[in-house]
Amino acid sequence: MTDATARKPGFLLLEDGTLFHGFLANDAPLTVAEVVFTTNMTGYQEVFTDPSYRGQIVVMTAPMIGNYGVNSEDPESARPQVAAVVVRELSRRYSSWRAERDLGSWLADAGVPVLEGVDTRQLTRHLRSQGVVNGVIAAGESPSAEARAALDACPSMEGLDLASTVTTDRPYEWGPKTAPYHVVAFDYGIKRNILRLFEEHGCRVTVVPSTTTPDEVFKLDPDGVFFSNGPGDPAAVSYAPGTIRAIAERKIPIFGICLGHQLIALSFGARTVKLPYGHRGGNHPVKELGTGRVLITSQNHGFAVDGSEQGIPGAPDLEVTHLNLNDGTVEGLRHRGLPVFAVQYHPEAAPGPHDARPLFSEFMEAVRSDVAQSEPTA
Repeated sequence: MTDATARKPGFLLLEDGTLFHGFLANDAPLTVAEVVFTTNMTGYQEVFTDPSYRGQIVVMTAPMIGNYGVNSEDPESARPQVAAVVVRELSRRYSSWRAERDLGSWLADAGVPVLEGVDTRQLTRHLRSQGVVNGVIAAGESPSAEARAALDACPSMEGLDLASTVTTDRPYEWGPKTAPYHVVAFDYGIKRNILRLFEEHGCRVTVVPSTTTPDEVFKLDPDGVFFSNGPGDPAAVSYAPGTIRAIAERKIPIFGICLGHQLIALSFGARTVKLPYGHRGGNHPVKELGTGRVLITSQNHGFAVDGSEQGIPGAPDLEVTHLNLNDGTVEGLRHRGLPVFAVQYHPEAAPGPHDARPLFSEFMEAVRSDVAQSEPTA
């Protein structure tokens, strides 16, 4: 780290009154948001550009962040999405043949505050025991009246539809026009690596805004429909369940990830609940109930589908396919009569783990089968 005297003192104040001192690595405005932590050891650029982190202050539990720099190939969206970052040590020096610049200046140019010099493991233990809370990051040794007022005014994540704030303004295409299969992807905060993987599986993807209607989807004549990850409270995305049901009733193959998983569950009668501190990181064990196999997965969510291995209350048509081995929450589901399945975790995870990557092949098998059945016989 650089000499502490060259940096501006700053702090993180949590709404429960807990205060953490540090130093601001860049000039940035007072920032209030929900404070969450991730256990990722690598992939910080992917984390900071993941739209699912919109409106959150992200605490990195790994002690040194920035040691391999940043580049223009790895981001999951066009810019950093996090409200602010908290780290133990921000590395000014970086070493990677792929690096183009340092992390600190990249975040500074995006207007993202970085609070460093914080004991992030102590902070993480606090969030694990007390649950995630809102917080404020600002300059100074102690919170001002302005900082406390801003924190008091910060809304809870419950009830917030953030998907509509990160979605695309208009449809766009990804992948070659000559691809044999066409997937329509609802953008609730879609990550670029999802699009890359669909392209690798022979798909042209039409990415559509979150409020796209079923009729607009049908006009695009998709071979499959995908519902993406995204931020916020799934119960607040009230326009999604009717659309999902209408598409599912046409028996078009459907695949959902993260927020898409939660919205599919809501569409068939389930409810969602806010977790105490969520699942965020690249080391979450998930059991595949059909095989007993355990997957190490990447996750990023603060809400979950209410249910257990025995089923999902209110949604008898949905079968639970995966469970989280840490807390028993629902990690996957499948419709009993329609070609619909979804997972809470991230099979597209970059830089990894890749245990669940075959789920894209499973979806494509459903797409190919549906296309073959719809083709006229000679």
